[in-house]
Amino acid sequence: MSASVSMPAGGVQVGTYPDYAQAQRAVDYLSDEHFPVENVQIVGTDLRSVEQVVGRLTYGRAAGAGAASGAWFGLFVGLLLGIFAPDGSSWFSSVLTGLVIGVVFGALFGLAGYAATRGRRDFASTGQKIVAGRYDVLCNPQFAEDARAHLARLSLRN
Repeated sequence: MSASVSMPAGGVQVGTYPDYAQAQRAVDYLSDEHFPVENVQIVGTDLRSVEQVVGRLTYGRAAGAGAASGAWFGLFVGLLLGIFAPDGSSWFSSVLTGLVIGVVFGALFGLAGYAATRGRRDFASTGQKIVAGRYDVLCNPQFAEDARAHLARLSLRN
């Protein structure tokens, strides 16, 4: 299966920008100038995957992260069970019990998950994201010169 860009089969590059915000600003400017932006695309090239490492992962951090996520789940379950409590004290104990059980089981599952990796991934990181090295603004060939003229005026304003 191949992916293709739908509009410019033979689209003309009318601008190149180092980040997406600048490319978006250029297309927004074209729109403000009443340019037919349905003939424009922003295409990211030179894609790379970026994962930010935030620290070393230890048994303590794994248990803490598991306990935190378990606390939220336990709180949710406790609140649901508390809805059916006959009086106020039962409601509070249902919520507290759900929270404690969630923390304990979350910590245990966090530890088990970390132990299962056997040291193959001893670091914590934020999620991976795909970023482009540059962003090209492409345009349908019949509108390309007009788009370039508008974008030249934008660059003169800066």
